[in-house]
This record gives sequence, structure tokens and C-alpha cells, in this order.
Amino acid sequence: MALLWLVIVGGIVIGVHGIWFGRPALRKLKYTRQFSKTRCYAGDELEMVETIANEKRISVPWLRLEAMMPVSFVFRSGSGMDISQGDIYQNHKSIFTLKPFTRITRKHPFICSRRGIYTLNTVTMTGGDLFGLWRTSKPIPVHLSVVVYPSLVHAEDLPAIYQIWQGEVEVSRWIVEDPFLILGVRPYGAGDPMNRIHWKASARTGELQVYKQGWTADPQSWIVVNIQESADMWSVVTRPEMIERALRYAATAAVDAIGRGLPAGFAHNGYRISGGRDTLRIEPDYGTPHLEMLLEAMAETELKCMVPMEQFLSDEVERNEEAQQVRSYLLITSYVSAAMEREIARLHEQGHRVTILPVEGGKSDAKAVSA
Repeated sequence: MALLWLVIVGGIVIGVHGIWFGRPALRKLKYTRQFSKTRCYAGDELEMVETIANEKRISVPWLRLEAMMPVSFVFRSGSGMDISQGDIYQNHKSIFTLKPFTRITRKHPFICSRRGIYTLNTVTMTGGDLFGLWRTSKPIPVHLSVVVYPSLVHAEDLPAIYQIWQGEVEVSRWIVEDPFLILGVRPYGAGDPMNRIHWKASARTGELQVYKQGWTADPQSWIVVNIQESADMWSVVTRPEMIERALRYAATAAVDAIGRGLPAGFAHNGYRISGGRDTLRIEPDYGTPHLEMLLEAMAETELKCMVPMEQFLSDEVERNEEAQQVRSYLLITSYVSAAMEREIARLHEQGHRVTILPVEGGKSDAKAVSA
């Protein structure tokens, strides 16, 4: 009889405990999760900061938070989370016990090991009573995004031809005339176009005078990455480490050029996460916002070819038919085919400069085709 009463009383206690603590477990809970940075380079260390607050007078016996995160986020051991690794994603679990009117903040350091654009939309929150009689779950929207740029390369680790390209771009700032910069007048010379004649000065001096133009400080520098690893490759890249190295070279060149006050553009012949039916082309410009745009474009590059590089170069030749300025191309590629050489020669004939920066493991030596 005593045992029966013990069972009855125990059942009542467990039921009351479940109703009192389990049913309202997720009520008046506030949760936030954020990263210490929204933009970084591959290899940088960030912190994931999560804050949870219990704003009611009843304790939460246990609370579990679960989220799927990319496997490229490498968390330190002992980060206070249970991590289940997969090939692409990893499942993170955190367990909390919250007293009434309590706020907990936890920081989890991790390293972004690979470039890319990563988003986290929801976190699943589950809570209940100690005996598991009541258990409730709900998704918590967080809407987080991290842009991971390709890591940079030390200048001494780049092929020697890169230093030559740097010097050519710097020198070209002072040898290209700027049609919008007028310094005065000078006598007419053979080859000067008629639209440069200064008629009032000519009438005053009795001989033809033309506008004297200054030198441009705005050379057109283009950084181009060939997503193809070989001439016969199509669609998905089979040796991703080679193209990843090419993107690191491109990021280094962009940071260096814009850091020296030069405008830089970026293009490649692959697909990108944001979509689009045309190959990516970002016109040269100055400044930190433009640099972030270039690096983000590199971060979202997919290792999948859209058009062959010879077709990309052919399109550049056609596009440059109306170009009014000499362009300097830094072509980062693991090979140079005969078809590519023909298109590079056509760019050369138009007066543009093409410097080939080889990627380690490629099939061609470094070379420069200059005007």
C-alpha cells in the first residue's frame, strides 16, 4: 500500500514538475548569435558570440541549441559545444541551464579555413523539464553572413614575372596622355588629330597650335583568372588546389594595386554563387569599397568553367574595339594554349599589354606580351 502511494505521489510530483518547468521552458527566452567579423581572409580567426537570456521567474532545467555550420569553420577543442562532423556541414549542439532572470554570453573562437560566402539562417532551440515529460522546440532566425576572402600570398612567394607587371603598370601612369587634362598649347605636329587644334591660339600666333595634354594617372589594370586547369577541361575543376592558388594570387594583386593608389578590375571565366549568364567583369576603380567588391567576387567564385579562356579573350578583343585607353592585363593561368596565344596576340595588336602569371603546376613558363 505504501509503495502504491509512493508511486502515485511520485507521478503527481513529476507531472507538476513537467507542467511547471517543461511547458513554459521556451517562453520569454531571447537568443542572439553573431560573428566578431563579417569579412575576413581565409586563415583568420573569428569568434562566434551567442547570448541567451531567461526573462521569466521560472528556471529552465535544460536548453539545447542546434545549428548547421560549414565544415570549413574549424572550432577549437573545448569550445563548449558538441560537434558532429560531416563532409560539407557540421552539426553544433550547446546545452544550457538557466536560472530566473539570467543572461549567459559564450564566445567560441574558430578559424575560417576556406574562402567562400557562408550564411546561417536559423538555430533550433529545444527545452523541457528534467524528466523529459515535456519537450518543445522552435526555430530561431539569426540571418548571419560571413564573407571569407582568399588568403594573401607574400610577394616573395609570387612568380618573378609579377614584379615586372607591377613596374609596367606603375610606369604606364606617366606615358599615356589624358584627353581631359589640358596643360596649355603647343605647335601642331604630324599625326595630331584635327579635334585637338586650338583655333584661337592658332589665329593669334599665325601657325597651327594644338592642346597640350597631361599624363594620365589612371591606367586600366585588369586581373583575370582562368578557371580552367587545362585546355581540355570543361565544367567542374578536378584539381581545385591549383585554381584556389590562382585566386590567392589575384587577391594579392588587387590588394597591392589598390593599396598603391592604382585602379584595378577583376574578371574570370567561371560561374559565381550569385548567378548570372555572363562571365564576371568588374571595371577598374579605386578605394577600399571597390577592393571589398573585388575580394567578395573572388570569394564567391565557383570552381566551374562557364566559357573557355580563348573565348573569353576573344570577347575582350571585340570589346576593346571601342576602348579609348590602353589596358594592362594580368592573366593568372595554369596553362597557355595555342588558341589563347592567338587571342593574346590580337590584344597585343590593339596596343594592350598582357602579362601571364603562371600558377604552380601549369604547363607553360612565365611570359609577358607587351605593347
